[in-house]
Amino acid sequence: MVIKVARTVPASQTIRLHDWETGLDGVIVIHSTALGPGAGGCRFWHYPDAEHAFADASRLAEGMSFKNAMAGLPFGGAKAVILQPAGSFERSALFRAFGRAVEALDGQYVTAEDVGTTVADMEEVSGVTRHVAGLSVATGRAGGDPSPWTALGVFESMQAAARVALGTDLKGLTVAVQGTGNVGANLCRRLADAGARLVIADVAPERRNRLEKILDALVVDVADIASVNCDIFAPCALGGSLTLDSVAAMKAKLVCGGANNQLATPEVAGALLDRGIAYVPDYVANAGGIISVSAEYLGEDQATVSERVALIGPRVAALLGEAAHTGLSPALVADRMAEEIMQAGVVKKHETIF
Repeated sequence: MVIKVARTVPASQTIRLHDWETGLDGVIVIHSTALGPGAGGCRFWHYPDAEHAFADASRLAEGMSFKNAMAGLPFGGAKAVILQPAGSFERSALFRAFGRAVEALDGQYVTAEDVGTTVADMEEVSGVTRHVAGLSVATGRAGGDPSPWTALGVFESMQAAARVALGTDLKGLTVAVQGTGNVGANLCRRLADAGARLVIADVAPERRNRLEKILDALVVDVADIASVNCDIFAPCALGGSLTLDSVAAMKAKLVCGGANNQLATPEVAGALLDRGIAYVPDYVANAGGIISVSAEYLGEDQATVSERVALIGPRVAALLGEAAHTGLSPALVADRMAEEIMQAGVVKKHETIF
């Protein structure tokens, strides 16, 4: 089955970032402001060139539009990506230059951490603009590194999806986790506490080996993780891990992870459906981070973040139920719902989508 999703909310603005003095080179893409200012993190990564960085930012910004809509947040979608300089550079100066670019947008874009960036980086950004979140946590307030909230949302999604798709809780199931960075490692610890068996892979041996010893996980090569004998596959690295080839070799019956843009092409959603593999759309499962970021920016507290993240599991269960009822891919069902919300141009405050 071939499934192609025609997403109709156009990119509203692209801002090229370039500062010779600090080495800043990248782009901000604001995909949609239909529901509010574009919100999405800043990725700091090795890219072959600016064209690849722009392509990544465009995909990620679109995903943020859909993520924020489905999470019931009063924000549109955007993303920044910065090419990591090849030579020496002053990190603090680079991120202050990035902050000046954010400030120049006058609130159209709200930034935060993403892959390769830290709380310290966002503190530098905050020195020149208030349109940033993911800062040090004030007592009782939302804020700080959003990755633990992302991991919690993925864990809650996986629990809900396992009950719907596999008819069981996570205890005794084998979960293959691709990527053991901030989100993946946190997810692994939660899975181990829930009684799941772990198979892990990571390009960074030091991260992978630490978890292997702590959690008694089985380590496999990154090239093999998607095809290992397991019940659940959890992509938690960079995007594009779900390809037609990887799905054809997959033994898992459920895919649920923290990575963005997991589907390499739209056709992969149909391949998963054809093989009877349940799929939790990434932007539904991994919304915990942006929920934390948005609450921080709106001046709310951690209890509010907890309440909203707790809604992710029920949302996933309802989404999978709707997909089963209609015979459609969960990816297509989620995309259509997010499109409708954005086209309406309004989301009720912290709305529960289902």
